[in-house]
Amino acid sequence: MGESVVPLADLRYAASVPAIPARLQEPTGHLNDRLARPLRDLRISVTDRCNFRCGYCMPREVFGRDYQFLPHSSLLTFEEITRLTCIFAAHGVAKVRLTGGEPLLRKGIEQLVAMLVDLRGADGRPLEVTLTTNGSLLARKAQALQAAGLSRVTVSLDALDDAIFRRMNDADFPLADVLAGIDAARSAGLAPIKVNMVVQRGVNDDQVLPMARHFRGSGIVLRFIEYMDVGATNGWRMDQVVPSVQLLERLQAAWPLEPMPANAAGETAERWRYRDGSGEVGFISSVTRAFCRDCNRARLSTEGKLFTCLFASRGHDLRALLRGGRSDLEISSALHDLWGQRSDRYSELRSAHSAAAAGDERRIEMHYIGG
Repeated sequence: MGESVVPLADLRYAASVPAIPARLQEPTGHLNDRLARPLRDLRISVTDRCNFRCGYCMPREVFGRDYQFLPHSSLLTFEEITRLTCIFAAHGVAKVRLTGGEPLLRKGIEQLVAMLVDLRGADGRPLEVTLTTNGSLLARKAQALQAAGLSRVTVSLDALDDAIFRRMNDADFPLADVLAGIDAARSAGLAPIKVNMVVQRGVNDDQVLPMARHFRGSGIVLRFIEYMDVGATNGWRMDQVVPSVQLLERLQAAWPLEPMPANAAGETAERWRYRDGSGEVGFISSVTRAFCRDCNRARLSTEGKLFTCLFASRGHDLRALLRGGRSDLEISSALHDLWGQRSDRYSELRSAHSAAAAGDERRIEMHYIGG
């Protein structure tokens, strides 16, 4: 398939500049939305670039060599990211996850990690700072990330067969280098390590058992993610989704499993452990078992747009407030109102087979906002 040029405007997203409330409010450390969901988790995309071209995220026919990524001047600076994170933390955010694109492509990412780990949450505790990566640069970056204070790392890996892995990443990148990155992260002490596998029927679902076999007993938590309808470029079809219940049945046939309690409120993965003590696996089932009612995550794009749902179609331009000279209290008050008005529950509506209710607007792309 030939590469095509997609105009820049076609893959950017509308965002309104949030209004500053007439009455400014000091943050209380706890902020609920309209469905009583607290703000606890902030996911920050630090770059829209990636060195892979996985079909479910950045298909090459769309994101080809002529695709125009954001200029550096459009990206939030590390100081701007840190300032916004501090404001979010005052409202109750306790965990920050750095995403992309591929976050390790952002020059000096270790510096940002060091800046964020110095921040405190509303409870006075240091923020938990984590990172999700495709693992391609992890072998050379793991030690520096750990030294900067990164809490732990999650690696996206969709196959244990090198040919399948190269075909899926569409960059001819070798599996061995990602496995070396995982080993380096473990040696550096970035634990517990999680590995995320997006499962697509007919593409890599034959890799489920090999992946489980490989990571059993390693201390690494393997999580299976249902192929999701994020964005509009990945050609998502329901018949490519392998429901988590079917994946659990496959694993149960090989190794007995038993359910585990969630680590924390709002956790997306259902946890299961091997009965022989060989570790645990997780299932993230946003297609067949929507978890909208517990979602406590806000997402900040590379250029400073706030999205209150992974499946959102419109954002809120916080960068405009930062660069427009607004004070921390003004931005905090605007965030208070934005989150207080939040009622997103796309996956629940989709699960109820109500496309009209879920909305037909074009949704943000995975590479732009992270997972």
